[in-house]
Amino acid sequence: MLLINCPYCGERDESEFSYGGRRTVYPPLDLSTTRGEWHRALHLHDSSQNVINEYWYHDFGCEQWIGIRRDIESHEITSTSAVDALTAQEDS
Repeated sequence: MLLINCPYCGERDESEFSYGGRRTVYPPLDLSTTRGEWHRALHLHDSSQNVINEYWYHDFGCEQWIGIRRDIESHEITSTSAVDALTAQEDS
């Protein structure tokens, strides 16, 4: 069980949140993007990274998206931050 320090509500149990995926830059949404590019962006990640950035949504709290930096081996959360919906696609 994870304890997530919401920047708006303070420390909360992970059961209050929904996982939103990795914080990554996706290919452009146009016809020039190939299936292979989308496959790599969605399913193939650099496994040498032990710490990843993720999006989580606080369903049963402030109803805000937050960013989390988490160690994938120990599950330790090293930082949390507010996510501006307008700049969310620019985060990596």
